[in-house]
Amino acid sequence: MRRLIVQRSDNTPLWSLEIADSWLKKLIGLIGRKSLDPGTGLYFPGTNSIHMLFMRFPIDCVFVRPTDGSKEIFEIISIRADLAPWTGVVWFVRGARATIELRAGDAARAGVKVGDRLTIVSGDA
Repeated sequence: MRRLIVQRSDNTPLWSLEIADSWLKKLIGLIGRKSLDPGTGLYFPGTNSIHMLFMRFPIDCVFVRPTDGSKEIFEIISIRADLAPWTGVVWFVRGARATIELRAGDAARAGVKVGDRLTIVSGDA
C-alpha cells in the first residue's frame, strides 16, 4: 500500500498516512475501523469536506492546500479537532484541496496550527 509521510518545514516527521486515492477508498475512508494507531492517518487528495457517518471513533481533520503551486508543500487552512462519530459533518472548507484524518488529539499533540506549512512526501521505500 502506498504511504505518505507528513513533515514539518524542518523535516521532523509527524504522521504516516495511507492514501484514499480512488473513489471507493474515499467513500469507505475510515468506516469499519475501530481506531487509528498513533501517528497514522488517512490522506484524501482533492477533498474539502468530510462526514462522520458510520464512524466508530473520534478524529481530528486537518484541511490543507498546496502553496505556490507546489505538489509537496501544503498550508494548513483549518483544523477540526475531536469530531465525534456519527454526529460530525464538515460540509465545505473554502480553499481546501486535501484532508488529513488523524486520531483525535494527534493534531494538538503535534502542535500544528492554521497557517503552518507541511511537507508531504512519498513514504514508499
